[in-house]
Amino acid sequence: MSQALEKVDELPGVHARISTTKLGKAKAVISKIALVALAISVSTYFVKRPFGIPIGKAFEDATTSADLCPQVDELVPEKNGVIWESLQDTYSTEEFKARAVDWLGGAVRIPCVFRLQFRVVCHLNLELTIVNTYGLLYVWKGSDSTLKPLLLTAHQDVVPVLNTTIDEWQHPPFSGYFDGEKIWGRGSCDDKSGLIGIMSAIEVMLEGGFKPTRTVVIASGFDEEGASSLATTMLERFGENGFTMLVDEGSGYGESYGRVIAVPGIGEKGSLNVRVKVTSPGGHSSLPPPHTSIGMLAELIVQYEKNPFEVHLTRGSPTYKSAQCMAQHAPGISPSLKKHMLLAEHCDGALRAAEQELFMNRAFMSLVGTTQAIDIVEGGVKVNALPEQAWAIVNHRISTESSVSATKVRDIELLESLASNFNLSYTAFGAHISDVDAPSYGTLTLSDAFQGGLEPAPVTPSGTDAAPFQLLSGTIKATYNSHRNIPGSDTIIVSPGIMSGNTDTRFYWKLTDHIFRYGHQEGAGGGSLPSGVHTVNEAISANNFVEIIRFFTTLILNVDESSLP
Repeated sequence: MSQALEKVDELPGVHARISTTKLGKAKAVISKIALVALAISVSTYFVKRPFGIPIGKAFEDATTSADLCPQVDELVPEKNGVIWESLQDTYSTEEFKARAVDWLGGAVRIPCVFRLQFRVVCHLNLELTIVNTYGLLYVWKGSDSTLKPLLLTAHQDVVPVLNTTIDEWQHPPFSGYFDGEKIWGRGSCDDKSGLIGIMSAIEVMLEGGFKPTRTVVIASGFDEEGASSLATTMLERFGENGFTMLVDEGSGYGESYGRVIAVPGIGEKGSLNVRVKVTSPGGHSSLPPPHTSIGMLAELIVQYEKNPFEVHLTRGSPTYKSAQCMAQHAPGISPSLKKHMLLAEHCDGALRAAEQELFMNRAFMSLVGTTQAIDIVEGGVKVNALPEQAWAIVNHRISTESSVSATKVRDIELLESLASNFNLSYTAFGAHISDVDAPSYGTLTLSDAFQGGLEPAPVTPSGTDAAPFQLLSGTIKATYNSHRNIPGSDTIIVSPGIMSGNTDTRFYWKLTDHIFRYGHQEGAGGGSLPSGVHTVNEAISANNFVEIIRFFTTLILNVDESSLP
């Protein structure tokens, strides 16, 4: 091995090799003169690159040719191949599309929380347990009870529709209207398409005579990601780590930088809602102080927005892995970003250079770091009365590399100087920050706005030895290809990624280590959610909904015949 490649061992990174022992032994036998000679040799071999990155040609060539985002072949069911082929033919017909439109349109027409009574076929073959009034737990029993079940989840209800936005809808929000191309209405994407897609796949498989070897469990929550009661029931029935893998709603696939990329979420940010409350003496508005409670609160809010969280791309994180996949497989990535990202695994300078370019995309930067958004503000009761209190709520989405406690510490420190300037007694999350006995003009209080914070989710394994991720990847490719009647395993790239929001999976961490947030919805930007989710004019193409049914069919059949425990 050349001296240059020996030097690479000392560069930091997830896969950096341990070289300190080798170096220690070398120092014991090599004289100072020899070390100087070695340093001179290395310095002449390496070439200085932008950002001060010393990169030897052998190192650069080896690194840029490394497979940092390995892909699997499409995974088509073999043992269950006959029924799979039969159902692919069925799903390609206009008759089935009409049937699928009827299923989803009917579900959309039931506003908000609903208990959808699926077709008789499902009720005759699946065991249903009602949990906490509206939660639905379906169990499709397999013939081999030693195999861990597959868990598929979705929520039944939808985000409310505000009266002020109804006139902006192209079609009424609960119409389930089909215009020949799209099914319109609240829940068509989020997340009735997921739930109806699962149940439609099961119904058609039952009609085809399929009997599973591995049990399949469907957990349908309510209260828009409020599945804690379902989690409790499943823990009691199946135990911790009782499922082989879990697929919940999430991102999908779409073209990004010239390549179709699917992005299963292998992680989820944490969250914290911080109430920032200011109190001060009241009185008549004709005799105002220099700063009212509202004025001081405004300064505090400005302090937040002037000081966003420091954000860095971290090796091994879901967003880092996603960037690696784009760099290796997307032709539209700039040459500089491609090179820096491929070298970033072992070189800090390259990582910072890649980060700088990636963060020009504000949305990607938001996925990487902890964010803050001031979403609610209130204060004052009357124009001639000084406000005795004012408060705002700051919503944080916490980076997968951070924590609730770190976020609280940062917020406390951020507002400390202003609390002192305004002479406010400062209390944060139950602890006195300022001197409790010191005289003050008013108070500043930070607290959990609702039910405390949520830590970032455990990151699901996604390497080449992570069988569930590899199975999901092959399933995505088989679905994509069969829906378009095209061959090949490079027609779509599968990349690990992260969910921008939170899903029911936050209640399910104890059920399995292999949790994926993926719905196989077609969207712009490599798995971004379709337009209309949580706002007006939510719609999904009927063609994509049929593909979602095809995805769940392929997934169930692949997991059923897999060697997963």
